[in-house]
Amino acid sequence: MAKGRCLCGALTYELDGPFSAMMHCHCSMCRKHHGTGFATFVVGPIAGFRWTSGEDRLMRYQSSPNGVRTFCSVCGSAGPTTMPELGIAAAPAAGFEGELGIKPQSHIFVGSKAPWDAIADALPQHDAYPPGIGAQGVPRPVVTPRAGITEGSCLCGEIGYEITGAPVRMMNCHCSRCRLGRAAAHATNVFYKLDRFRWVRGAPLATEYKVPEARFHTVAFCSRCGGKVPRPSPERGVVAVPAGSLDTDPGMRAQAHIFVGDKAPWFDITGPLPQFPGMPPG
Repeated sequence: MAKGRCLCGALTYELDGPFSAMMHCHCSMCRKHHGTGFATFVVGPIAGFRWTSGEDRLMRYQSSPNGVRTFCSVCGSAGPTTMPELGIAAAPAAGFEGELGIKPQSHIFVGSKAPWDAIADALPQHDAYPPGIGAQGVPRPVVTPRAGITEGSCLCGEIGYEITGAPVRMMNCHCSRCRLGRAAAHATNVFYKLDRFRWVRGAPLATEYKVPEARFHTVAFCSRCGGKVPRPSPERGVVAVPAGSLDTDPGMRAQAHIFVGDKAPWFDITGPLPQFPGMPPG
């Protein structure tokens, strides 16, 4: 049995193993909901899933005719999804602590992978669902790029933003707060100068949750769909943009993996990017 939770701890749940699958999903809905390049799900029998606390804090968003996304109304962490028609429950692997007895087996929906997300491992890749699932993907809107402007939005599209100019930096962060907040193997954040950023629509829907014991760590999400959105930081003069919320290419790629000393045990870092146990020097 694996015990999972959201970032703030309001939602807790359990999923009994042994798990039948673990996969990285690159579809645009997972990217929007988690704010990352991909979400990693572990799959178990639906009979082995149960909420143990916080159902009164649980939000549900109907992301497609047959799909429902869950998230914590306090901190925005994406939660598990049950699929009665398939008899399974799919939970974000990052919500669980420790070893899970399984590692990722494939990448799915790489046909809609973000342009800034590089797959560096040797796992099998599928353009949509892997063979045998018996389900179809859902068409998603495509945004035509505009010169000099980077655009983004939440999962439901009610929140939109744009940024002019180039990013300052882009990092993959493996700290436990980012993993729980994004319910993903790591967060990929893009930082811009604050005066280059503006909300286009839906700013009142953006909800923030600050980790009480953290100096800066704050997540922002759409209160309607749970999609991760930028968090302006006036005290630092930057805006932290969840890369998964981007609709157009930022023109930068991740520069390093940081806080790898806190990495999820089921996730293997591959590829040539530098790795730092905490923050990079300087």
